[in-house]
Amino acid sequence: MPAGRKTVAIGFLGSTLDRVGKGASRWQKWRPTVGLCQQQDLLIDRLELIHGLDARDVSLAERIAADVRHVSPETEVRLQPMSLRNPWDFEEVYGTLHDFVGGYAFDTEHEDYLVHITTGTHVAQICWFLLTEARYLPARLVQTSPSRRKDEARQPEGTVTLIDLDLSRYDRIATRFRREQEESLAFLKSGIATRNADFNRSIEQIERVAGRSRAPMLLIGPTGAGKSFLARRVYELKRARHQFQGRFVEVNCATLRGDGAMSALFGHIKGAFTGAQSAREGLLRAADGGMLFLDEIGELGLDEQAMLLKAIEEKRFFPLGSDREVGSDFQLIAGTHRDLRERVVDGLFREDLFARINLWTFDLPGLAGRREDIEPNIDFELERHAREQGRLVRFNREARTRYLDFANSAQALWNGNFRELSASITRMATLADSGRIDEALVEEEIGRLRRSWGAAQPEGEVERLLGEGAEALDLFDRLQLEAVISICRQARSLSDAGRQLFAASRQEKQNPNDADRLRKYLARFGLDWAALKS
Repeated sequence: MPAGRKTVAIGFLGSTLDRVGKGASRWQKWRPTVGLCQQQDLLIDRLELIHGLDARDVSLAERIAADVRHVSPETEVRLQPMSLRNPWDFEEVYGTLHDFVGGYAFDTEHEDYLVHITTGTHVAQICWFLLTEARYLPARLVQTSPSRRKDEARQPEGTVTLIDLDLSRYDRIATRFRREQEESLAFLKSGIATRNADFNRSIEQIERVAGRSRAPMLLIGPTGAGKSFLARRVYELKRARHQFQGRFVEVNCATLRGDGAMSALFGHIKGAFTGAQSAREGLLRAADGGMLFLDEIGELGLDEQAMLLKAIEEKRFFPLGSDREVGSDFQLIAGTHRDLRERVVDGLFREDLFARINLWTFDLPGLAGRREDIEPNIDFELERHAREQGRLVRFNREARTRYLDFANSAQALWNGNFRELSASITRMATLADSGRIDEALVEEEIGRLRRSWGAAQPEGEVERLLGEGAEALDLFDRLQLEAVISICRQARSLSDAGRQLFAASRQEKQNPNDADRLRKYLARFGLDWAALKS
């Protein structure tokens, strides 16, 4: 232990191991509590000795305290009477020790703490471990045991072992935990080697939160960004860790209206409304012990929002038409493509519910915001198609390059996000002969996608003039070129267009040649004045 700091040990009186008699022979026998304070290399400055309330335990505790003072005068012994009706009842023991720890005045700046786990029932030992591992106790565990030497009678102090639960200090365990975390991250991402830094950070946080909390999560992103898929993955991960026993229940709140919304979510009793000929359990009760995913939660009505808030906070609610509460303990994941803060301001979403579900909020960008993830998702979709159809399909090299160029260009809107990309790959894989997607199939699919986005993206002058070359343009260059083309269309001549475009910078030149500057700019894109005016 560090110099200048006190060492405090906390532990139960060993009602069996510490009770070895009252005579002089007791000094020749191993007693764990006394032995802890007899160690040559471990000075216990204070011993918090927990004992029962009956007279026999009190008498033994006083005798052990006196013996500790005899062998270690430096040790202060504090007797801590504790009432345990049943020391083998896990709930009672854990609750009692939790209260003891909560009321103890820890001074971590000046004291180091040890929890003696050799004494007490096995239930008590487990509870000590859980409280220490969860950091309710800022301590290390200490275990004592009798000496194994043949001259044990001369070694009544036995041996002592310190156990530090800071698992990150143990390389093998830390490596194993890192590997398991990497496996969990890969599971949440379906094995897709995503390259978007913001998305990867969000997944890392979701993995940590999923393992440590049952608080609600809020997933924000456009339709098709993968909110539902990710919610189910979180459920499957937690179920694999035995954190769930119940079901995964999913509902799109945009489909719920009126009494149907109340009934679907909270259930109803027979006769609750016209047509309610039998009772209905409701989705919240169906999710008991599991997870409830409410997609598009921003579409819920205010009445449903109020009941949902009560169900989240109290785990209880009233089915429609009933005056008797029912219970359901579920974890909520909510999804939305809306700005819920704006809906709160507009009076369309309850502020208290938003505050309750906004503890863990994660933004899931659409495909257009994660273009670096298009290529790994293409590979994932091809592998999924192979698993589901039993038929391996691959791109020709030229076809893959052509599709990627288009998919990553500003021309590809991806309004349907990853769902739309999945559909696109599935169509080509289905139509591919001999398991190969060729350039003809890619061109056909690009045309299909262009037509599906036609209403939102009519072909512009840049596309008409540059053809496929337009797809390689950055948005910055595209917007600039569109503006130049517009000026040229209206100008009387190349020089006139140049004067309009370079009106400010030409003032700084003694011999401005606006036409030449414009001609060189257009040549960068393979264009000339005649092509623009034709």
